[in-house]
Amino acid sequence: MNKNYSHSLEMLLEHEGGFANHAEDPGGITNLGVTKRVYEEWVEREVSEQEMRDLTKEDVAPIYKSNYWDRCKCNSLDSGLDFAVFDWAVNSGSGRAAKALQTIVGADADGAIGPATLALVSNNSAENLIEKMYHARQEFYEGLSTFDTFGRGWSRRNKETLEAALEMID
Repeated sequence: MNKNYSHSLEMLLEHEGGFANHAEDPGGITNLGVTKRVYEEWVEREVSEQEMRDLTKEDVAPIYKSNYWDRCKCNSLDSGLDFAVFDWAVNSGSGRAAKALQTIVGADADGAIGPATLALVSNNSAENLIEKMYHARQEFYEGLSTFDTFGRGWSRRNKETLEAALEMID
């Protein structure tokens, strides 16, 4: 629920780390998990590499809240499931995480979590959904062409998210 946003953001930022510009990462220049493209959309102007290097938690927190936490309706999800959905949304897009959750609960996988999806979510235990999200996320990663390059890190992150999410269950 809403009480978990700050804690979830702290855990997420540990996963995301600092500045990166890996040649094989389609996200390009990234800092604190926010890509240059996402930050430019947020501030509605082009930004320099130095501006990206200088990003702070305070700069990126509102982006995470609006573009990922709120978009995926994490405030309406059980403790633990909120973090599992949020972390995957940030790592692979809010639509992908939302569609995965919708598929798991048998909702229309349109990428927009609404009342119908939330009703189906409520018919499942948080533990069950968290574990299914973990497996769906791992399968997604293993199907990517860049798994050989980034797979160990993605798999570690997915496992850490699973463990942290399960510990958060009320």
